[in-house]
Amino acid sequence: MQPVQGGQPPSPRRENSLRGIGLVLLGGAFLSSADAVSKLMAETVPPLQITWLRYAAFAVIMLAIALPGGRPMLVPNRLRLQLLRGVAVTVSSILFVSSLKYLPIADATATSFISPLFVTALSIPLLGEKIGWRRWTATIIGLIGVLIVVRPGGAGFQLAALLPMLSASAWAFALIFTRMMSATENPVTTLTWSAIIGFLLLSLLQPFDWQPLTAQAIWLGVFVGVASTIGHWFVILAFRHADASLLAPFAYLQLLWASIFGFLMFAVLPDRFTWLGAVIITGSGLYIAHRERLRARGPLSRG
Repeated sequence: MQPVQGGQPPSPRRENSLRGIGLVLLGGAFLSSADAVSKLMAETVPPLQITWLRYAAFAVIMLAIALPGGRPMLVPNRLRLQLLRGVAVTVSSILFVSSLKYLPIADATATSFISPLFVTALSIPLLGEKIGWRRWTATIIGLIGVLIVVRPGGAGFQLAALLPMLSASAWAFALIFTRMMSATENPVTTLTWSAIIGFLLLSLLQPFDWQPLTAQAIWLGVFVGVASTIGHWFVILAFRHADASLLAPFAYLQLLWASIFGFLMFAVLPDRFTWLGAVIITGSGLYIAHRERLRARGPLSRG
C-alpha cells in the first residue's frame, strides 16, 4: 500500500485474501457496467461529453472525500507527476470511450489489457529498468494476442480497433507516473488530482463537440461517473487485503463482466478469436506480473 502523505500513518493492512478477491471482482463489475452504459450513451452522445459527465461525477465524489482531510489530502508532493498522470488518465478515458461507439465492449476490454506490456517497454526509458528476454518474450506474445483480437486485414477490421490500444498506452504512462510517486503520494490525493485535471481538460474541450443533453443522458452520465469511481475505489481497497500477485488473475475477469453486460444490453457475445486473443494477452500480463514480483524479492540475473 502507498504511504499516506503529510506524515500521517498509513492505514493498517489487514490480510484477507477472500475479501481482496471479492473487492476486485466487484470493482470489475462496476467498471464494466460503466463501460456498458457509456456504449449505450455513445449511440446519441459524443464521447467527449460522456467522458466529461463521467469526470464531473468523479471530481465531486473525490472532493467530498478529500476536502475533510484538509491540506494533507489536497496538496501533492509531486505536482508535476500528478499533472502528467492526470493528463494521461484523461486521454486514456477519452480514447476508450470513443472506441465503445464502434466496438463490442468485450473486444475493447480485451485489447485494453495490453497496458502491462506497454508498461514493460516504458520502464526502460522512464524508470531506467533493465528488461530481460523473458519479459520481452511475454510482451511479444501479448502483442500477438492483440493481433488475434483486432485481426488487421480481416473482413471485420476497422480503424476504431486501434483506439483501445492507444488508450492502453496512455494508461501505461499513468501507471508509470503512479509508480514514480508511490512513495510520497496518498492514493486519495492522486485520485482527486486526476479527477480535477480530467474535468478541467474536458471542460475546455466541450465547445468543440457540444450538443444539448437530455435529462436521461445527464443521469446516465452521472451513473457512469459514480460506477467507475466506485469500481476504482474497490480495486484500491482490494490491495489493502491481498497481494497484487494474488489479485492479478481476478482483475482480468473484468472481461467476463464485459461479456455479460455486452450480451444483456446489446445481445453481443465475443467470438472465438476475441477469447483466444484475450487468453493470450491475459497469460502474458500475468507472467509479466510474476516476473515483477520475483524482481521485487531480490535481484535477478535476467528480467
